[in-house]
Amino acid sequence: MIKFALQGLLARKLRTALTAIGVVLGVALISGTYVLTDSITSAFDSIFTQNYKNTDAAITGKNAFDASEDGTVTAPPFDAGLLAKVRGLPEVGAAGGSVNGEAQLIGKDGKSIVFGGAPNLGFSVDPGLPQFNSLTLVSGAWPSGDQVVIDTKTAKEKGFTTGDTIGVQARGAAEQMKISGLVEFGAVSSIGGATLAGFDLGTAQRLFDKTGKLDQILIATKSGTSEQQMLDAVRQILPEATQVRTADEQAKEDAAGTSSFLSFLQTFLLVFGGIALFVGSFVIANSLSITIAQRTREFATLRTLGASRRQLLGTVVLEAFVTGLVASVVGLFLGLAIATGLFKLFDAVGFTLPNNGLVFRTRTIVVALIVGVLVTVVASLRPAWRATRVPPIAAVREGATLAPGRLNRYRPVGAALLAAGGIALVLVGLFADGLSTKTLLILLGAGVLLLFIGIALFSSRLVKPLAAVADPIARWSVVVLTALIWPFVLVPLWAIRRLFGRHTEFPGVLPDGPAVAIGGQNSRRDPHRTASTAAALMIGLALVTLVATLGAGLIRPFEQAVDGIFSADYAITAQNNFSPLPPPVAAEVAKVPGVEKLTSVRGGQAKAFDKTITITAVDPQAPELLTFDWRSGSQASLGELGADGAIVDAAYADSHALVLGSRFPMQTATGKTLQLQVKGVFRPPAGGSPFGNVTISTATFDATTSQPLNLYTFVNMSGGVTDANTATLNDALRTFPNAKALTRDEFKKAQTDSIKSILNVLYVLLALSVLVSLFGIVNTLVLTVFERTRELGMLRAIGLTRGQVKRMIRQESVITALIGAVIGIVLGLVLASLLAARLDEISFTIPVAQLVIFAIVSVVVGIFAAIWPARRAAKLNPLEALQYE
Repeated sequence: MIKFALQGLLARKLRTALTAIGVVLGVALISGTYVLTDSITSAFDSIFTQNYKNTDAAITGKNAFDASEDGTVTAPPFDAGLLAKVRGLPEVGAAGGSVNGEAQLIGKDGKSIVFGGAPNLGFSVDPGLPQFNSLTLVSGAWPSGDQVVIDTKTAKEKGFTTGDTIGVQARGAAEQMKISGLVEFGAVSSIGGATLAGFDLGTAQRLFDKTGKLDQILIATKSGTSEQQMLDAVRQILPEATQVRTADEQAKEDAAGTSSFLSFLQTFLLVFGGIALFVGSFVIANSLSITIAQRTREFATLRTLGASRRQLLGTVVLEAFVTGLVASVVGLFLGLAIATGLFKLFDAVGFTLPNNGLVFRTRTIVVALIVGVLVTVVASLRPAWRATRVPPIAAVREGATLAPGRLNRYRPVGAALLAAGGIALVLVGLFADGLSTKTLLILLGAGVLLLFIGIALFSSRLVKPLAAVADPIARWSVVVLTALIWPFVLVPLWAIRRLFGRHTEFPGVLPDGPAVAIGGQNSRRDPHRTASTAAALMIGLALVTLVATLGAGLIRPFEQAVDGIFSADYAITAQNNFSPLPPPVAAEVAKVPGVEKLTSVRGGQAKAFDKTITITAVDPQAPELLTFDWRSGSQASLGELGADGAIVDAAYADSHALVLGSRFPMQTATGKTLQLQVKGVFRPPAGGSPFGNVTISTATFDATTSQPLNLYTFVNMSGGVTDANTATLNDALRTFPNAKALTRDEFKKAQTDSIKSILNVLYVLLALSVLVSLFGIVNTLVLTVFERTRELGMLRAIGLTRGQVKRMIRQESVITALIGAVIGIVLGLVLASLLAARLDEISFTIPVAQLVIFAIVSVVVGIFAAIWPARRAAKLNPLEALQYE
């Protein structure tokens, strides 16, 4: 039986290959995800390890609490005098101090040099302590005075060389500096899109506004002294707000934020690999069901010859196992190409990642093979069980078919219960209070999975009415699309074929009545098969619709929130729309003639009620440029915060029983505790706001914060928004190339473009499931052509032309795709409405234009899926087809 199974696979290579495509693509994405994240992790590990080569310990500043990595809070610098004390310890062999920060390099066009949204790293360099230097000098010399070294990638891409002058912007206005040399970062082949700018210590301290301060001291233990002895000695002289870690501990701390991100990225991408495999499982199950139905007489003959039901079951499962194994191996190595493509995709959307070569680990191989084989085998169990029900007598019956199983009558009820159970789990996950994130995700994932399976099983009941409605839509959709490409594609192809002596029908545009009528009838002939084929596309389009609806639901409330809060003429933001800016940017804008009012929103973090929260700060000009929806307090409250006043959002006030006049303590990142009094409670708009849980005065914020930063600056100009005012502001910002002035509409567009970029990434990843469903339709049609060989021969014999056969197959394919699209779009809208009902930040908005596009795409998928099966059907010889067994 094993030999029989393997020979059967070899005899049906085309069917096996089409069946396996879903597994290949799903495993490829899983393999590619592991290769991508392992490669990035390896590159970051190399970077952080290189940072602390020849180092035994590192002293850094210490925040009063653990802050999140949002760019608004950094460890405070400490007095540079500590370096001399460390060097004076007998346990220390060498020690070097440094400062770092963001340093924007400015290109010859006067614009900031940015590669894919990666950071712009600035730091001090001490050539006198080469053991602590992670840079390699490629050409030129180390910097001194107002000089800078830059990385070779930036120099090559932007046309700079040693001796040139380049603009550098840190905390203050841009300065022109001479490039003293070009450097590379150790042995790492790529640090992503990050730019490097190195200065001598004094220059770096001035640029980063850290004169007399240090961010870090690297220490090498004196020969003959243990590391622990050195650490104990250092700890005895450490001032407050500093800490010492071993080099390994510091490298892990530096990598902590990166590790969290990579863990999220890995999970995020694996979800889409799972979606592709889930869709592929429908393709596998449907293909095997059709194949087993076509092999009824074959299985019956085996039963007649003595094969047991267990042997038949084992044969089908073995075929699935081999198919899954081969598909998984192919997908495993295709994952290398997927990983390379994902690197390029993230680069294209402004998210350049470091790459030190692709990493292919054993875990990747094991997981990919197990998952691919397991999905294929599980998907084959139901068709395999059906194969065991073939009676021996079917071997002598012409056109024998499998009788429905005993439980078939309960299929609609079971499908409805599965769908209802899925919706129940989704509702519990969304609306039950007190659930952990892990429990929430498990409930939502299991609920959506059951919902998809239930709808897929129940949809066979919907096929006939949906097919009847979709029939004319498919017919005229094809007519419209054919008319659009007729003069540009169809007629030229026909002319080329005629030129080479091939006699083909002149391409028509109007529908062929008899052919499309038969195609429509074929789509309704076997509702279970049509439903199973459409289910794969249904899942893909349901998820695409969900993403599109949620995206529209995010964008609209955000725009409404901007209109509600933003009452100024202009906003000053970073070029990438989200990075905070140093206060000197706002100070420069304030000097511009015509500026009537200006206010900035500072951003940071603090600790209150034993939890880390986001905080913001505003100055007395805020009431005239920003509008709040007040539950208690008024616009005047914004300008009357003083030393201890605070504005809190309504949700935070409710969580901690805060009302107007309440007092509460709040600890800042520098360790100072503020006793604050609530001066107002506001209701943030559904689309979000730039304000944190607590808002205090700028004066209080600056007095208790190291290196304060502005999230946004809002400006009112004399005359409002005009071309002249816009030009004046942009001219003033030339010394701060990382900043830009935006009108309200430009601000909304810039922010929503970021959301759309994320949506585009999701669309690309979900397109994989749509691609799998396309191959599912192709596979079903190819198998259907085999099944209907004699029928097609009869149609050809009574006068149906090859062109009509193609149009018949195409009509069936497009109707199937439209059925999947209709069910998928409706299901996606239902899921989106449930999420919108739970999340205040999302309003349920139907993206009509995008849904029309999805419907058109489904028609195109149906047309493309039909091309190859239709050509095979049209090439059948009528006489041979009539003799087909």
